[in-house]
Amino acid sequence: MKICNETGVFMEKKRTVIKVGTSTLTYENGKINYRRVEQLCKVLSDLQNRGEQVIFVSSGAIAVGMGKAGLDKRPTETKKKQALAAIGQCELMFMYDKLFGEYNHSVAQLLLTRHAVETEQKRQNVINTIDELLRMNIIPVINENDTVTIDELEGNNFGDNDMLSAIVAGLVAADRLIILTDIDGLYDSNPRTNPNAKKLDIIEKINAEIFEMAAGTGSNRGTGGMITKLQAADYATKRGVEVSVINGSNPENLYEVIDGNKIGTKFLPVK
Repeated sequence: MKICNETGVFMEKKRTVIKVGTSTLTYENGKINYRRVEQLCKVLSDLQNRGEQVIFVSSGAIAVGMGKAGLDKRPTETKKKQALAAIGQCELMFMYDKLFGEYNHSVAQLLLTRHAVETEQKRQNVINTIDELLRMNIIPVINENDTVTIDELEGNNFGDNDMLSAIVAGLVAADRLIILTDIDGLYDSNPRTNPNAKKLDIIEKINAEIFEMAAGTGSNRGTGGMITKLQAADYATKRGVEVSVINGSNPENLYEVIDGNKIGTKFLPVK
């Protein structure tokens, strides 16, 4: 994507959407993994410094709310999830504002619902906001608004923000989408139950056979699994966005993706 700087010179910038899942942000007990979150904010700030246009899609509001409220099990009642999302979203943004600020970057919060992208005018409003934030060198932090819409909480959702990140990537014509999760990529069978499972490095086309390889429903702290990541990759690649699914335990893995090294599973854009 060519961006005109203040001197009128056009520069090539890559627009990158990075989605982080709940399991990456928290420990098994639901409390925030501050060490990893701090590393993640440092890497994203560094990527922004070197010319990437970073758009950050963050899950974790309910899980962080659970930790703040002293709960160790995700509730089943929708109203309790909504309350926890409200608690956790405040905590998440406070944390991001502080940590990104330490690396001289500002963040802005966007809470989206399906209704925000269901018409052309609403989609354009979202695009305009993100474009202007990026022009101002501010990192957008995007999450689904669980306190207003309960679609995600009841299962009819963006897919634990996987699909939300794909929709955002398509809207803003991103060059790539990187999804951070708790496994190393897509395997030909479930690596948690099959020690002989083989990781697939590159997927040129997502078809029924690829979807059959996905299994599991995610961790106790989140709602997404590999199937939602495949759905997101299918959506984004059809809109010309390269997608990578990588292990988020080491945020510096993001450099490997952006530098073109072999890591995780890469889904090629549909030509």
